[in-house]
Amino acid sequence: MTSYQATQKHRTPTRHREPGSSGVGYMILALFLGIAVAILAVTAVVLMKTADDARDEASAAAGTTDHSTHTASSNVSLPLQSFAGTTGENAEELAMAHEATNAVLPPVPAGDLVKVHMTLKDMVVEIAPGVKYNTWAFDGHGAPGPIIHVREGQMVEMTLTNGGAIPHSIDFHAARIAPDSAFRDAQPGESFTFRFRAGDPGVFMYHCGTKPVLAHIANGMYGAIIVEPKEGLPPADNEYVLVGSEWYLNGDGIAEPASLDMAKARTRLADWVTFNGYANQYVTHPLTANPGDTTRFWVVAAGPTNNVNFHVVGTIFDRAWVNSDLTSPPQQGVQTVVVPAGGGAVFDVTIDDAGMYPFVSHAFADVDLGQVGLLKVGNPKGTATH
Repeated sequence: MTSYQATQKHRTPTRHREPGSSGVGYMILALFLGIAVAILAVTAVVLMKTADDARDEASAAAGTTDHSTHTASSNVSLPLQSFAGTTGENAEELAMAHEATNAVLPPVPAGDLVKVHMTLKDMVVEIAPGVKYNTWAFDGHGAPGPIIHVREGQMVEMTLTNGGAIPHSIDFHAARIAPDSAFRDAQPGESFTFRFRAGDPGVFMYHCGTKPVLAHIANGMYGAIIVEPKEGLPPADNEYVLVGSEWYLNGDGIAEPASLDMAKARTRLADWVTFNGYANQYVTHPLTANPGDTTRFWVVAAGPTNNVNFHVVGTIFDRAWVNSDLTSPPQQGVQTVVVPAGGGAVFDVTIDDAGMYPFVSHAFADVDLGQVGLLKVGNPKGTATH
């Protein structure tokens, strides 16, 4: 030891402290740290259990429970298999043989009371060429459900019969009514009836509102109700209803029907995106108009998650009633309008020149997955390249 170190050591003052005070402080700190770690551990377990329970509830409702996802490590992220674009080998032949969903707006029923009766059924439908899917269907004919067309002020009497295997319901966006009574679950084999006055003109979605709603809409439980204003809209020569939606598959649907993949639905990894339930059906079976006709599109975005960014290639909308608002003046000269998931809009186009005019969601990833059709004006030569 140097003389300097010795001097400094000698000069170091002795600090006065209470006996045992430092030890007590350390013990209290250690106790708090131990409690905090325990709380964090319990919270992590609860969160993992909640996530597992939520996944199992949704999977059970969709009929796709997969216990292989319960691994020792909850941090393992399993890859999602995409079946986007996978069709039957003879896809072109199947597409031509497919009977396209009738998109023509049906007439308004006469009288003050419009009675609607839908029976829910579990059924297999084709959603793309050669691709089969297990739907929960309104009115037993697949997705979307039937178009309901009424006039402002009419009374709608809805009777719902559940012919499926699990509880279902129906939620009308056009109705002002207490949902806990009108939109309640119907148990398998049960029927019930409710009424509402169609007092708000517009184009609206209806869908099953039973939990988990994501699963019920994704399985095809949606449709459109059009409430036409009392005074009507400007005249149109052709009127078509388009319901946009997406499909999330747990298999390719070719060898056997696919069912819902809830993980894909939650992460928005769609395999098919469609107008009126079937990919590209209005490409092989175009909607039609004559040169100079005014064609009206009633568009609903059923989702369950995607918007429809509606656009007609080669023209501009003469009139666009956005957000399902038929009481305000329409927008004019509009190129593309976002129809939000759960929303609707109405579009008028007048096209003078013969040709093939694609109508799309301008979110082109959805076009690649099937949300595209053609409006055939007159008798054009050749085919559209879009």
